[in-house]
Amino acid sequence: MILKGNERGNGRELANHLMKGRENEHIELHDLRGFAADDLHGAMQESEAIAKGTRCKNYLFSLSLNPPQNESVRAEVFEAAIGRIEGELGLEGQPRAIVFHEKEGRRHAHAVWSRIDGEEMKAINLPHYKRALNGIARELYREHGWEMPKGFKDRGARDPRGFTLEEWQQARRTRQDPKALKEMFRSCWDSSDNRQAFESALKERGYILARGDRRGYVAVDWRGEVYSLSRATGAKTKAMQARLGDPGKLKSTDQAKAYIGERMTPKLKVWAKEAEALAEKQNLAAKFQRDQMVQRHRHLRAQLRQQQEQRWLAEERRRAERTPKGIRGLWGWVTGKNRKIRQENEADMARAQQRDRNEKHEIIQRQLSERRTLQRQITAAKEKQQRSIEALNRDVARAMELRRVPDRNPQPQPERRAERERPRHRGIEPN
Repeated sequence: MILKGNERGNGRELANHLMKGRENEHIELHDLRGFAADDLHGAMQESEAIAKGTRCKNYLFSLSLNPPQNESVRAEVFEAAIGRIEGELGLEGQPRAIVFHEKEGRRHAHAVWSRIDGEEMKAINLPHYKRALNGIARELYREHGWEMPKGFKDRGARDPRGFTLEEWQQARRTRQDPKALKEMFRSCWDSSDNRQAFESALKERGYILARGDRRGYVAVDWRGEVYSLSRATGAKTKAMQARLGDPGKLKSTDQAKAYIGERMTPKLKVWAKEAEALAEKQNLAAKFQRDQMVQRHRHLRAQLRQQQEQRWLAEERRRAERTPKGIRGLWGWVTGKNRKIRQENEADMARAQQRDRNEKHEIIQRQLSERRTLQRQITAAKEKQQRSIEALNRDVARAMELRRVPDRNPQPQPERRAERERPRHRGIEPN
């Protein structure tokens, strides 16, 4: 289970992010502990109000728990991991929230603690928490028999195509896959040994090499998006300087955008946007299927939740009826019969709670399996869309050089081509 945590403030922004329905297909506020509020936004407001009595700005500790994608992980496993983490970090008893997210057939959890000790009114120190989280993560992989990621076994084996939230958002704006985008930049870097070769490789793919605001190296695409090449290629600053030379000799970001704007004629802009929209349509059918599946799954979960609530109320009434009232109740208290009934009721409640959890887990796992099957189709559609966008970037690069829209049907029709290639002689019509 991959564990990523950080100290932070701005609880309102965190609550908005965790409860955002657009990015996640299913959201469940699983647990709230130590708050007067019964919703996450109210809980974060409480944490912020208490933190104002201290000097602490990062008054929250936020944690994400990501198990292997295809593993069936029960809620109890997440709860146990969260309990172990708060024990290791000294957060036992602190106000805490747990939120479950599901997206693209993956189920993961978020936990948020208030770091402010309400009695002493000071923040709980969390020294070396990243080291502690990595240690617990490795233990969880071994205990559950999950396949450990290569990056855990060898730091050098980490996927170089990993991306930040900012890079993901940028790729999303351009309708591209962030991993494929990084792989393209790395390919350009690895296949070049000087600035001219690197600049040519980027230009061929629709990107202009330029100087960033902090004198770093960036690439600018025809949309005006700016990409940090040190992050995209994974190359160190010294290595980039040795190969690319003084960044001061390059166009600035504004100059690169002006160059692109000069060459992107209105007609070319319209053509590029139409081609981009056409590539986007390749993924619409899969998106429609996903939306329909998500709505159906939400409806089934709501039905189960309603059925369980109604059944629980009926069972509560039956348990209450077991306890005698009046004189019989007083006699039962004297003889100890009431205590026995209470123990039976508690055991019955525990069995009912576990039954409800099992039912919920089963429906979630069935739906996750169905969603993963659809995700494979969506992935194939996205790969096709990515190839179309990459081809579009190349076409736009050529079009900017030619300053005209490329021919939509550059190849003549087979029949007309054969007719033109048929031999003709002066004064003699072909048969």
